[in-house]
Amino acid sequence: MKHKLALAAAAVSVALAGCATSTDNGGNEGGGGGGDEPVTLRFQSLAFQETTIQATKDIVSAWNEENPDVQVEYVQGSWDSVQDQLVTQFQGGTAPDIIQYESAAMSQFAEQGYLADLSEHLSDEVMDAVSDDVWETVTYDDQVIAAPTLLQSYVVFANRQRLEQAGVEIPEGDTWSWDDFQAAAEATSAGGNNKFGLGWGLGDPTATMMSLGLNFGADYFEGEGEDVSIDVGEAELTLPERIHEMVYDDGSLDPVTLTQSGGDVMPGFLKGRYAMTVQGSYNAQTLSESAPEGLDWMVMPALEAESAAQAANPQTLSVSAQSEDVEGAAAFIDYYMQPENLAKVAMGDWLIPASSESADVILEETGGENGWDAILASGEHLTKAPFQSALSYPQWKDQIATPAFQRYLGDEISADELATQLTDGWESVSR
Repeated sequence: MKHKLALAAAAVSVALAGCATSTDNGGNEGGGGGGDEPVTLRFQSLAFQETTIQATKDIVSAWNEENPDVQVEYVQGSWDSVQDQLVTQFQGGTAPDIIQYESAAMSQFAEQGYLADLSEHLSDEVMDAVSDDVWETVTYDDQVIAAPTLLQSYVVFANRQRLEQAGVEIPEGDTWSWDDFQAAAEATSAGGNNKFGLGWGLGDPTATMMSLGLNFGADYFEGEGEDVSIDVGEAELTLPERIHEMVYDDGSLDPVTLTQSGGDVMPGFLKGRYAMTVQGSYNAQTLSESAPEGLDWMVMPALEAESAAQAANPQTLSVSAQSEDVEGAAAFIDYYMQPENLAKVAMGDWLIPASSESADVILEETGGENGWDAILASGEHLTKAPFQSALSYPQWKDQIATPAFQRYLGDEISADELATQLTDGWESVSR
């Protein structure tokens, strides 16, 4: 999702000092009970905003009060260190019982047998509240390796006044066509006034290309696991070509932002430099809290070409197969996924809950204000993307795709050369 998954080796040993596996209570498989002492399960949470940390701790406290035989201990983790930390913990047999992470990173651990199958443990209510498309992102080898909790989508934040002054018609439907979006960016560009219709932080472009590329039918990959092939054709090149056109043909997209992050671009939008910006949906929080008085910002409907599909890469909760009480840990996840609980966590992070019932709770509590109506609606288009089944994707993304997309958006190589670099690069890392 929005968090970096890198780690310096020195940080691992520090993090491990505060993390251990569940208390040994004689292998209680039945969800607690049967002994003099309660089962204690460790829950490594990656919540980082104060509101989300508090919401998560409240869920843990409520569970512990209701379940004296199965107690959950909150352990604070970090997105910056979780990848290497989990590798070390699983190999050393010290993994937490309940693990928060994201779906794109969990298949590697499932392949090695480190994750429990939750399919027989989660309630029908929880299973039914999440779409089949999202469940597919956490299904590996016919096993449910995690419960999907929170998601983000890519949305267009717009300055309503700039759009109206340029004569741009505000869309009223559930989606907004790419052609109209590009026309709006061109219409709101001010030429010599150094104001652009669009600022788009694409310093790390691959995730955006993989997700929004689905709008144009861009699959890139076919197959699963280690048996995956790549095909970079017309559909896969459409999104990068459109972005390239907006920079170099009509001048509606500020080229400086191509080397920036989304966070770097947001101040320019707040100051009126850009009429629109494409961002992760969670940045509605920044606008809600930091927008200057008089900035009439809005969240536009989901972008659509052949479809409005985007890649779903949810945050997840998994259970370590090494846990002393898999059933008890899964029961806590089921409790965490209850509509009111998940809604509180989602609102704390300004993310989309995977549960439709939780989304209904948020819509009722917020009235759809601050963009919540459009953001929650965009979540309905999230689905599993082919790249999520490719085990070598993380290496290809970092070593091949990101520098290749950067070179193309920097006008250093052609679209054909981009396709060649992506294809040859995949063949080199997936051998």
